[in-house]
Amino acid sequence: MSRDFEELDFRATPLGELTLRRRRVAALDGQEVFEVKLGDAYLMSSMFHEVEVALADLGLGALGAGEWDVVVGGLGLGYTAVAALAHAAVRSLVVVDALDAVIDWHQRGLVPLGEKLTADPRCRFVHGDFFALSASAGGFDPTQPSRRFHAVLLDIDHSPSNLLHPRHHAFYEPAGLRALAAHLHHGGVFALWSDDPPDDTFLQSLSAVFATAEAHVVTFPNPLLDRESASTVYLARKAAGALPVRDR
Repeated sequence: MSRDFEELDFRATPLGELTLRRRRVAALDGQEVFEVKLGDAYLMSSMFHEVEVALADLGLGALGAGEWDVVVGGLGLGYTAVAALAHAAVRSLVVVDALDAVIDWHQRGLVPLGEKLTADPRCRFVHGDFFALSASAGGFDPTQPSRRFHAVLLDIDHSPSNLLHPRHHAFYEPAGLRALAAHLHHGGVFALWSDDPPDDTFLQSLSAVFATAEAHVVTFPNPLLDRESASTVYLARKAAGALPVRDR
């Protein structure tokens, strides 16, 4: 295998064939890039991680003072989780991923941020379906059923309308978002990464459940296209001690 390209792992998963690879990009002066593919589609690349970091910074930046318990949905290459742990107020971090291979990559040190996450005692990986856990009464922490959190940061689907699996659709409807909100403390925050521009329909669904909802467009340099690209971070806050919001 060439030093300029290496397939680090390959797994068959319920969602398709999952591949982790490392390559050097000549156009970027030999920069080493880690990529994850699901079938023929690119899921993530270490070349582009600004929005994953912004997801954590925007989401946690909306919280008040105190110590925070946080959930990250979707481990990926670890950028959102590491950015969350950079906030000193984070007391605990539960990272949920449905693919045990992705968790294994971090535990084995196959990806650059794996050692940082596994060495931090505040961070714990949960192998599970984020969407099923969100819809359940028990929630995201199997060791503490019905535990509530101060923030949930989600980066799994490409967008609320471009899903990795059709069964995720119910999560983005008001009933699914309400189930998620039940796992948040009053005043808690839900933040979501999306690769698409802001979606008014999804913002309406967020507004039907949360006290506030907004979309932030985050731009980042794209050296492959020699221009800026953009993604969206949705930010919604649960009411502080208010009664549950009904469907609109």
